[in-house]
Amino acid sequence: MNDKAYVITGPTSGFGRLTALELAEHGTVVLVGRDAAKLDAVRERVEGSGGEAVTVVCDLSDLTSVRRAAAQVIELGLPITGVLNNAGIFPNRPGTNALGWDIAYATNHIGPFVFTETLVPHLEDGTQVVFVVSAVEDPERRPATMSGFRGARYISAEASARGEWEPGGSKLPGGDAYATTKQCNLATVLAFARETPRLRFNAIEPGFAPGTNLGRDANLFLRLLSKYVLSALAPLVKYWTNPGTAARVITRILTDESDASGIYYDEKGRPMRGSAQVHDPAFNARVVAETRALLATVPA
Repeated sequence: MNDKAYVITGPTSGFGRLTALELAEHGTVVLVGRDAAKLDAVRERVEGSGGEAVTVVCDLSDLTSVRRAAAQVIELGLPITGVLNNAGIFPNRPGTNALGWDIAYATNHIGPFVFTETLVPHLEDGTQVVFVVSAVEDPERRPATMSGFRGARYISAEASARGEWEPGGSKLPGGDAYATTKQCNLATVLAFARETPRLRFNAIEPGFAPGTNLGRDANLFLRLLSKYVLSALAPLVKYWTNPGTAARVITRILTDESDASGIYYDEKGRPMRGSAQVHDPAFNARVVAETRALLATVPA
């Protein structure tokens, strides 16, 4: 096996799939996702190009599945150099997981949080842990507000689990849930970077990419428009990107060997600022503390 291994969630489509293929040029890739058949297809693609890959089935909305997957990754005994929390959803209708928790909150925040915390004690010093986040968490981000977002609407971990967000938010179906869960991701990165300085925790806003599978709940016309028309135009529009470009930037950050930690990168791989709220140490520490308290209510 290679002397480096990279763990990536959501590797079967969009950013994740192309990033997995890019990472395969740097080491073994551990492909973590819901669909075994799709994982196998990516693994075969990697191996067909001379790379090495291992698959681990995981449903990030299911705590039992997340803990089992993390344990499987640990049992592989691979020299993990980087972990990419890429998987995420943007549901346009309410839904819940087996615990009755909001499906976006469970999938986008709770799942990656538990997956990462389970891996942390087993990661070597200097391991790079990257979360894919979104600038729509920032109520001052003009492109986001022009698209109908109103920033994250965090109340508490318990309220988020119930699918409750601060009032006065977006009229976009699922907009407040998505923005809030992505803010929770970024808050986690900033808090974890302070808590565990022996590891490197960073975040990336990969840019708006209409060619990804994030909008899979949209109607057929919008999906086809995004994939075949808007994606081609993306490189010409500020803050936009396409999966191939994003994959290269994400790979560059994940394989970076500098000591940088607690950095939030934009779609070009440059440091950027998020909302004032998420950069407040008291706030991001509260998000992490409340997440842990919520998880403590669920039997292991």
